[in-house]
Amino acid sequence: MRVLHTMLRVGDLDRSLSFYTDVLGMRLLRKQDYPEGRFTLAFVGYQDEDEGAVIELTYNWDVDCYEPGTAFGHIALEVDDAKKACDGIRGRGGKVVREAGPMKHGTTVIAFVEDPNGYKIELIERGTR
Repeated sequence: MRVLHTMLRVGDLDRSLSFYTDVLGMRLLRKQDYPEGRFTLAFVGYQDEDEGAVIELTYNWDVDCYEPGTAFGHIALEVDDAKKACDGIRGRGGKVVREAGPMKHGTTVIAFVEDPNGYKIELIERGTR
């Protein structure tokens, strides 16, 4: 077994795709409309689906906003340099909600950014875990 994807419901698919591709640098791997179900699925990631886990963005045509809820935590991405990653994300219009630095009660260097839907993405600096 292996992890295939994490699904996030999004209220504005174009805005979300722009964030994950333009701001975080992922690729749009596939996208399909399901007119009878009134939804669209878009899969984004850094590598092909057969090589690693990806994110599924689900857009229900009649819903323009979701609450992330209290059970969901975050998606984690490994980066070479968390400060540089934050600077790049901010420069591409992304929202940094926690600057790079050691995690509380530890030495792992982390940062957090937020997507247009309020979902948190943790950046973990390689080699500091």
